[in-house]
Amino acid sequence: MKKPFSKLSIPYIVWLGILALIPMLVMLFLSVSVTEGLSLDNYQFNNGFYQSFFESSIQIAFFNSILYATLATLISMVLGYMVAYSVFRSKIKNKFLVLAIFILPMWSNLLLRTESLGNLMNEHNIITDILSKMLNTSVTFPVFKGTGVAVLVGLVLTYLPFMILPIYTALEKIDYALEEAALDLGLTDFKKFIKVIFPLSLKGVATGSILVFLPAMSGFAIPEILGSGNILLLGNVIEQSFRYMDYNLGSLLSIMILLVIFAAIFFVSKVDKEGETLL
Repeated sequence: MKKPFSKLSIPYIVWLGILALIPMLVMLFLSVSVTEGLSLDNYQFNNGFYQSFFESSIQIAFFNSILYATLATLISMVLGYMVAYSVFRSKIKNKFLVLAIFILPMWSNLLLRTESLGNLMNEHNIITDILSKMLNTSVTFPVFKGTGVAVLVGLVLTYLPFMILPIYTALEKIDYALEEAALDLGLTDFKKFIKVIFPLSLKGVATGSILVFLPAMSGFAIPEILGSGNILLLGNVIEQSFRYMDYNLGSLLSIMILLVIFAAIFFVSKVDKEGETLL
């Protein structure tokens, strides 16, 4: 039996093929090729394409990507759980309004937010200017822009909402009767959290971790702006490759990141089969 309105999905499938599937196939083709830009006049199959992974710059970028993405995920996990649990336990009637406030910055342009954050990390910024006028003396802050700390702060502040929302959703779906049963069995509030609440919310933690880790590992704008080009991530290598028309290397690294993304989607589908933490 055909589902009603199934034909309405046809335009979506067509655009998905044009904007996603075809570019992926093109990148897959370029990743194992040797071409001059996008010209196929002197096309050659690159049977040693995997050797690019052993270049020092690629290895440094890969190590930095894993390092900063892991640190950003762990910090976001701790902060995100604290925020989500505080909102979950609060007596605020409209909790989703509070969550909306957390995601409000995401409605603005990423580049503008990152540039503004970078300005605050300079020696002279709007805060130091205001304090200098109020105190009638020169006020300066340590310069963080161009350092790994700046990149890490930018990653956490940018992707923290992706951790808060899945964890809060998982906490909201915990049956309160389980908490009452734990207290009736003599557990303290702390033991109730460790043995009941936290294990049941791990689904949201796993989903949030992937939602933070993937963009933190593959992004290029934040390390480029806040790191002032000193911190090289895979996203930066891909951006530079396409900028200088090295489409083969850029496509190869893009395919590698796509494989990681597909593996993460597969993991999420196993951990959260019904997509509960994403609702």
